[in-house]
Amino acid sequence: MMFPGSGPRLFGLPPGVDFPARLAAGLRTRLAGQPPEAMARVTVYLNSQRMRRRLRETLLVQGAGFLPRLKLVSEPGNDPLLTGQVEAASPLGRRLELAVLIDRLLAAEPDLAPRHALYDLADSLAGLMDEMRAEEVDPGALDLLDIEGHAAHWSRTRRFVSLIAQFFTEGAAPDSEARLRLALLAQISAWEAAPTPDPVIVAGSTGSRGTSALLMQAVARLPQGAILVPGFDFDQPEEVWASLDDGTGQEDHPQYRYHRLMQTLGLGPLEVQDWDAQGTPDPARGRLISLALRPAPVTDQWIAQGPDLGDLQAATARMTLIEAASPRDEAQAIALCLREAVAAGKRAALLTPDRDLTRRVTAALDRWRLVPDDSAGSPLIHSPAGRMLRLVARGMGKRLMADEVLTLLKHPLCFSTDQRGPHLRLTHELELRLRARGPAYPDLASLQAWAAEQRDPFAGPWGDWLGGLLAELEACAPAPLPDLITRHRALAEAFARGTDAGTGRLWQDAAGEAALGVIEDLAAEAPGALHLGLGDYAALADGVINRAQVRSLIPADERIVILGAQEARVQGADLVVLAGLTEGVWPAQPDPDPWLNRKMRMELGLLLPERRIGLSAHDFQMAVAAPEVVLSHAHRNAEAETVPSRWLNRLMNLLDGLPDQGGRAALAAMKARGNRLIRDAGLVAAPILSPRARRPSPRPKVADRPKSLSLTEIEKLIRDPYAIYARHLLRLRPLMPLRPMADARLRGEILHKVPEALLREGLPPTAAEAAAALMRITDRVLEEDVAWPAMRAIWRARMAELALPFVQGLLAEGGEVVSLEQKYRVELKDPDFVLVGKPDRLDVTAEGKLRIVDYKTGAPPTEKQQAAFAKQLHLAAVMASLGGFPEAGFPDEVEIAYIRLSADLKTISAVLGPDDLHRLLEEFRRLIRAWEDPGRGYTARQAMLGAREHSDYDDLARFGEWDITEQAEPEDMP
Repeated sequence: MMFPGSGPRLFGLPPGVDFPARLAAGLRTRLAGQPPEAMARVTVYLNSQRMRRRLRETLLVQGAGFLPRLKLVSEPGNDPLLTGQVEAASPLGRRLELAVLIDRLLAAEPDLAPRHALYDLADSLAGLMDEMRAEEVDPGALDLLDIEGHAAHWSRTRRFVSLIAQFFTEGAAPDSEARLRLALLAQISAWEAAPTPDPVIVAGSTGSRGTSALLMQAVARLPQGAILVPGFDFDQPEEVWASLDDGTGQEDHPQYRYHRLMQTLGLGPLEVQDWDAQGTPDPARGRLISLALRPAPVTDQWIAQGPDLGDLQAATARMTLIEAASPRDEAQAIALCLREAVAAGKRAALLTPDRDLTRRVTAALDRWRLVPDDSAGSPLIHSPAGRMLRLVARGMGKRLMADEVLTLLKHPLCFSTDQRGPHLRLTHELELRLRARGPAYPDLASLQAWAAEQRDPFAGPWGDWLGGLLAELEACAPAPLPDLITRHRALAEAFARGTDAGTGRLWQDAAGEAALGVIEDLAAEAPGALHLGLGDYAALADGVINRAQVRSLIPADERIVILGAQEARVQGADLVVLAGLTEGVWPAQPDPDPWLNRKMRMELGLLLPERRIGLSAHDFQMAVAAPEVVLSHAHRNAEAETVPSRWLNRLMNLLDGLPDQGGRAALAAMKARGNRLIRDAGLVAAPILSPRARRPSPRPKVADRPKSLSLTEIEKLIRDPYAIYARHLLRLRPLMPLRPMADARLRGEILHKVPEALLREGLPPTAAEAAAALMRITDRVLEEDVAWPAMRAIWRARMAELALPFVQGLLAEGGEVVSLEQKYRVELKDPDFVLVGKPDRLDVTAEGKLRIVDYKTGAPPTEKQQAAFAKQLHLAAVMASLGGFPEAGFPDEVEIAYIRLSADLKTISAVLGPDDLHRLLEEFRRLIRAWEDPGRGYTARQAMLGAREHSDYDDLARFGEWDITEQAEPEDMP
């Protein structure tokens, strides 16, 4: 007999112990002296797969022998002897069934919710169903709720919640939670009819779920049944246990679930037996934590019982507190802490519910080639296969922009065959073309035209492949869900295989296999009755993929494990790091419930937010009592300042309030140990910085300096000489943005093209006809060059405002247009230099004078700006005087005009006579001769209009490491 006496039996192990190891040791002790097969008659129900694995490993350490029957509390639902031949609905299938019903409801009442939330609503309703099953709440109870004060909200949600009632009927296929309850009821009935004489133990469960509590109550009534709970606080006084008995007000206390369990079993706290009487790793710390977590109404006991804690420096000697400035600093310090533990031969565990933090820590550990054993795996949606499926789903039915096309082409699984190298080369060439000349929306025709210009023989088939796939993506249309899944998979495989056969590497490796499993499960469960639009399908696919995890096949370092907060009872590590201890993370912020408010949930007997907080508090209490503990939190996250977790705050406040027991000194020592980790981690992670850049002023040899510049580049030579150096000597050209935009540059191009096209076609004789012709040309140019319908409408409206005034001005001016956007050049002999220009328009007026016109979409330069640096039209006039424009001869008087293309057609003009032209020529010669001085450098941002003005080469010049007040030091270039 394993357990003498009668039940019910409730055993506990204190916080901080290695639960699986102590459970195994207790089993061996109780069966000492009995035949070996006695162990095989023991049945142990455990709460998780990791717990079962750890317990098995611990039992096998003693050598060969019989093992107990190790089961999970969730496994009876899979036992056909208990559930019969009833097939269970899969979680995904049940959610898709609900999605069909919600879809019909939204079709009848579209204002209830957006359709893209279809899967999220179904998932939330399925979660509510599981909870109602676990807590044995009948849907009929929803009709009895007191809805006074929130009838409007309830009338909306009631339509959704009523959908789940049909799944509780007798003929409905049960889901996993329903099968589990049916199986447990069958097992309990069998035990009641014929109680098993063999030992049955439920170990590791807290009874927080209704089904778990049901099993625990039944086992406790068996002749040799027992319950072993983790993290039972034997230091908590009876009056504190009694204070928990005030309804639901104390559900956020870590021991509240055990209080309810004891009430259910008819036991008191003194009747809970210690499983092995070995105590805790650190009794002093256990008492400290127990006092710190007392319920709020009895925290006055801090004053009365605090002095009894003894020397707090001894109790916290193996505790460290990391207070980092940011999540990145926190992750770096934790990684260093884990690395030091491994170097010291310790087993280390990181416990946190913050998955972003665990990813940061994992990345930081890679510095030392350490791969932690992460129990949760990594989200499929962050893997290459998951991202590929997501990109394709979001592209279905869309005309992809250039950046979206390149995102697909650069994906590591796109064209993942032996031809991946040529594919990447052509992708690079295509990107340069799209950045320089577009189009904004690549299609089959534009890709074939581009491929025809390439020398690479592979470009033709590659362009046909890509153009065909883009056309297939755009051609996708709303359809039943099974058809959309088939189309989605086919397109993803087509991108992965390229022009070859097969599926590339899309379904390979752990992530690919997981992605294939998700897409096949989705196809197997997809109801034909669910007809979705492409945006709704993309949202549904995102929701399904986002809930899948990938288990890495790379061997992990077993010395470092990453666990969720709820796995605190499983770990048996020497060092435990409790990370992310901020409010909203640990404990987590309760998810907003779209269906039931707190009062409704309490009336129905469903889980309250306080209960979840209490479970998190219990996880914290178990973990913080480990042999060596590191507590960490960041003062701020990406959005705002953070607040330390309530439990960490309680611990710090208690220590700070007990200076006579060394509390303040203990807290300071904990922080000092944490600050050392933060400081050392900062040194480890600090980049190797080069010296701060100085303001560049490269000084190339005179023979290497440019001997030809355009009219617009002369202004850059005056204001930002470094841009001339980078363009003409380094031969660097700025790339256009990856995503084409309807920006000021494109608007300027359009507003220049339209008047040019009008004048090339010939100006009609009347203003009305000319304005109509201008608008006709505007429509054609916008259709060809502007891919955004909204911007076409806006820019057309702007052109319509200036059309009539513009053509009236042209007709009133008279004269003849002799050149439009034509390139000219003039060679100077002293100094030897070539000036190149392409004026917007050259006119010969009725008086026979030359007029040079420049269109501006913004404000024309002022007279002071023209005198200082805006020399474009002045130098064009000099070119004309030197015979640079054959159409105009050698004029000795030139009119220049800046015309602003807006409704007011603001014009700034001037007439330059012979003296002006001679002066401008001499000024230009002095400027060019100045750059023949070997000591003159091309200084960055020499005379910009302001510090915020952007230069294409600011990054190359490392602007920001220096500012415009810093004196440049010319540097000779080889």
